[in-house]
Amino acid sequence: MLFVCYPKCSTCQKAKKWLEQNKIKFEERHIKEDNPTLEELKEWHRRSGLPLKRFFNTSGLKYKELQLKDKLPTMSEEEQYALLATDGLLVKRPILVREDRVLVGFRETEWKEALGV
Repeated sequence: MLFVCYPKCSTCQKAKKWLEQNKIKFEERHIKEDNPTLEELKEWHRRSGLPLKRFFNTSGLKYKELQLKDKLPTMSEEEQYALLATDGLLVKRPILVREDRVLVGFRETEWKEALGV
């Protein structure tokens, strides 16, 4: 299982602590140092079943700086994937990547259900 996070993010820290407390093994990946690729983002999006907009870190400075709230609705999916692949801080985190499912953002009840805790 892959845990994609930004170590300085308080939500990521909370999610990591939760995984460790529940003795769930994972491989950690720093989203800023090792940004998800275009191909990974497409695959994770497909497996998540979520709208692509959920993959954007809407509370991030970069999101606001680029005025993406106004721009995203007019962008194609390909343009959105390409943009996400340019900067890990644009991507919502944490992301938990499993064989069968991808979880975006930390919602304890959703993670409990998905991981059978």
